[in-house]
Amino acid sequence: MPVTLTDTLSGRRRPVPRPRGRPLGLYVCGPTVYNASHVGHARTYLFFDVLRRTLVADGYGVRHVMNITDFEDKIDQRALDLGTTWRALARREERAFVSDLESLDILLPHQRPRASDYVRRMVSVVRRLERTGRVRRQGDEWIYEAPARPASENFSAASVLAAHAVTEAGLPRPDPATAREFMIWRRQDPPRASFPSPWGAGIPGWHLECFAMVERLLRVPVDVHGGGRDLIYPHHYAEMEVALALADRPITRSFLHTSLVFQDGRKMAKSTGNLVPVRAAVAAVGAGALRWYLLGTPYSQRLAWEAADLARARDEYERVHRSIADSVADGGAGRVPATAFARLAREVAAELGNDLGTDRALGRVRAFAAQLDARANGRVARGDRRRAVTAVRAIEARLGIALS
Repeated sequence: MPVTLTDTLSGRRRPVPRPRGRPLGLYVCGPTVYNASHVGHARTYLFFDVLRRTLVADGYGVRHVMNITDFEDKIDQRALDLGTTWRALARREERAFVSDLESLDILLPHQRPRASDYVRRMVSVVRRLERTGRVRRQGDEWIYEAPARPASENFSAASVLAAHAVTEAGLPRPDPATAREFMIWRRQDPPRASFPSPWGAGIPGWHLECFAMVERLLRVPVDVHGGGRDLIYPHHYAEMEVALALADRPITRSFLHTSLVFQDGRKMAKSTGNLVPVRAAVAAVGAGALRWYLLGTPYSQRLAWEAADLARARDEYERVHRSIADSVADGGAGRVPATAFARLAREVAAELGNDLGTDRALGRVRAFAAQLDARANGRVARGDRRRAVTAVRAIEARLGIALS
């Protein structure tokens, strides 16, 4: 059966089509690398990791691309504060980010293009937008104003999206009067990031980099495009408008947005310092337990981070791991048939294929482990071990969590 996902564009759950003659394009918005990544970031990349694993296990070819935003105001400011260059800081934090992904057993994307390597392409995008007649200069900035669209067009209705924007504490919500406007070029000089252009030295608007990368590395529309829910507006709205203006089609066939992680009632964010670093969480409980905790809440629901809940998830994961590992351990014989493990593998695959139901998939594994514990002898039957191990390996490959 095909994998189904709830598309943010339509709000409907629908199958992910299998492209003919090419891999499925999966584009995930990556980090702005100026400080340590936190578990809120990790949760988003973790869900897309499980999506990629699920698609591959179900026979899809996948080409996974994730951008690295390596110049931006926050990078400039922190570099100045630290007495280094924006490029040196970005490279250092990019290495740390990749290390964080690897520590959580997240598959690295096939390509991780840096924004700084795509400036020439973004300059070309600005020039193409100028030809629409919808660009104006406002001081040191060049602004694109998207055309008004009816709310029925969903992702292209700025006033609708602005109402759902995720803002930082203390910041105003977007003004519907200017919701269709976004910056596409700004004059700026070193030591802040600065690149040559027909409009003088400066930087392209952040919203242009993903369109430029999708157009170059995948195709417009890309098959699946995703990121955290806080990117819906203005970032993904702006991407959509650029694609409609320059390619006469949406940026993606399907959007997938993960919900956010909150701590103490506030969104985790590097900008506010309200965060739990990935490396600290992995060091505390291990990759398997952290994945178990983060995947235990559906991707569409907020996760309220609690240290006590993480500890309970660690204990539960360790019990489940011990039960399944003991059952399929070499030597000894029990009465659990390999068909029971194969059935569990099918159930997990079905839950993940049904709108990425990680919480339901973990529930299946949890219940199975409890059933093993309830048996007088919960070991796999003699002669069935190889088939049982194969089934467990299939579950591990989809979830990215060691169970034996």
